[in-house]
Amino acid sequence: MTGLFLVNILLALSWAAVTGSFSVVNLAFGFVLGTGVLFMIREQVGGSSYFKRTGRVVGLILLFLKELALSAWRVALLVSRPKLDVSPGIIAFPLTVERDFEIALLANLITLTPGTLSVDVSEDRKVLYVHCIDLPDPEATIADIRDGFERKIMEAFR
Repeated sequence: MTGLFLVNILLALSWAAVTGSFSVVNLAFGFVLGTGVLFMIREQVGGSSYFKRTGRVVGLILLFLKELALSAWRVALLVSRPKLDVSPGIIAFPLTVERDFEIALLANLITLTPGTLSVDVSEDRKVLYVHCIDLPDPEATIADIRDGFERKIMEAFR
């Protein structure tokens, strides 16, 4: 997995060197081009798991972008009302993810989503405390995080 990712980065750098442009767009294009080349020879290099994981990471990114847009819309509706009728609160989210990287990624995705903020992780790393700007149903919010971000993180990085 890591080896093919490094090969893909080297292919992107090679593309940039051949074209003479190290711009972000050209490097990204070289990375996509390298992914296509590696995909064509995936059976010879044993890279099918690389592409499965890449697809799952892309799924996590798309979920984040969707949640980002929906949350921004909800927060905009909340603050544009004449009377600010919110019920903020803090939930204790029970963590299924265990590794530090997964916990940090989950906390950051939650914090980057408008209307929510990761506050703290318990000492035993079993609970993530999350502040929500509007928390009408804490159990539904916990289920949304568990079935959304946490599930996608576990799919992508296990």
